[in-house]
Amino acid sequence: MRALRVGERGLLVELAGSAETEAFHAELLRRRAAGALPAVREIVPAARTVLLDGVADPVRLAAEVERWEVAPLHARAGAVVEVPVRYDGPDLAEVAAVWGVSVEEAVRVHTAAEFRVAFCGFAPGFGYLTGLGERYEVPRRATPRTVVPAGSVALAGPYTGVYPRSSPGGWQLIGTTDVVLWDAGREPAALLTPGTRVRFTVDGGPAEGGR
Repeated sequence: MRALRVGERGLLVELAGSAETEAFHAELLRRRAAGALPAVREIVPAARTVLLDGVADPVRLAAEVERWEVAPLHARAGAVVEVPVRYDGPDLAEVAAVWGVSVEEAVRVHTAAEFRVAFCGFAPGFGYLTGLGERYEVPRRATPRTVVPAGSVALAGPYTGVYPRSSPGGWQLIGTTDVVLWDAGREPAALLTPGTRVRFTVDGGPAEGGR
């Protein structure tokens, strides 16, 4: 772990990998909830870093966090967000082939896993979900699509994601959902935020949840 000052009020903490980053982010949230973390305006996790913004004394906090003993993230706390999916994506058969399984088994693998939002980015409401493990990593498409429909459930590298709106994209599309990922009139606007537990379920028709 390495903590670097960013500007007057920021601190960027670099971690060894995604698992360490998720564990460190969870530790920050735990300490903040317990009143054991100095005032921080915003905590923003990424793939291998966590940015703390609005810190009164970044130098002092840097020295403090580098001494923390952060346990691996094992326990799963909090409610699970279920996302009903129609596994009808155009790349599902290709993903199954990469995994060396049938299409039916690929769906079973995806719905059997419990995911966690590691961080958000790319577009408002887009979460990068971990949970499948290295065995099921898949490459991005060699040629990105110019348009990916909103609600597309997709895979790339170690991550699963759901496109909150129509946009270009190079991820492998395995299904679609009607769940609304981003709604500016909702509080919070994003359905999936860092640390959220997620499960995908098989949906045979339009989803009512999230509307």
